[in-house]
Amino acid sequence: MVGSLSEAVSGCRRPHEKCTLQFLPLEGRFVQQPSDDHHPARSPSVTMAIKHNNQIQKNHFRKDWQKRVRVHFDQPGRKHRRRENRLAKAAAVAPRPVDKLRPVVRCPTVKYNRRVRAGRGFTLAELKEAGIPKKLAPTVGISVDHRRVNYSKESLVANVARLKDYKARLILFPARAAVKASLANGTRDGVATYVGATFPITNPTPEEAITEVKRDSLPKGEEAAYRKLRDSRAEARHRGKREARAKAKAEEEANAKK
Repeated sequence: MVGSLSEAVSGCRRPHEKCTLQFLPLEGRFVQQPSDDHHPARSPSVTMAIKHNNQIQKNHFRKDWQKRVRVHFDQPGRKHRRRENRLAKAAAVAPRPVDKLRPVVRCPTVKYNRRVRAGRGFTLAELKEAGIPKKLAPTVGISVDHRRVNYSKESLVANVARLKDYKARLILFPARAAVKASLANGTRDGVATYVGATFPITNPTPEEAITEVKRDSLPKGEEAAYRKLRDSRAEARHRGKREARAKAKAEEEANAKK
């Protein structure tokens, strides 16, 4: 035999690499071939890119990132373009306002639940309570959010009052009727351009939110309240032992009488 098994194994350049030995009968020797388990494309040691919107780990900025820094030298131009777009939108939708009516919602979490802000849209329950069809609301400038739910009566009452106030001030024109001459000429006296300015959402100032309570107006508390709490806890803790002791004492007295 020309080649042996020991020679084929010793000829491996990387001993730690997984490989398979194949015997060639015509040549009478063993041939070493790398295993498919160590293929670079299927190797577990090869790390792929991070999926989804997750943080890139160990980003050492090796690709000349100084030349790819995002700059904003066109800030004045963008400002002018945004203003022109706002004016064009206001002229296109006139005499309608450019924004929609939003509900008053309370911010989530304990940290911010003292504040109120504008929400995404009114709930179906609020629209039903105000007497506005849910399909008509988006056509008259009222935003609708079918996913939001009223968990408190206070939010329902506040937003229903907001809808009724908006409905009382709303002016509807027929789709095919001629627009008033004053509106056609561009004089829109008394017509709101921004709904948010007409129906603002404000938070109370610290002076308004914090009120001083005098000691005389406070209710009179119970005397020795802490002692009563401790006694009630001790009573609950020792109830079983005391009942067992009383039962045993009653049995002893009954046996003594016999």
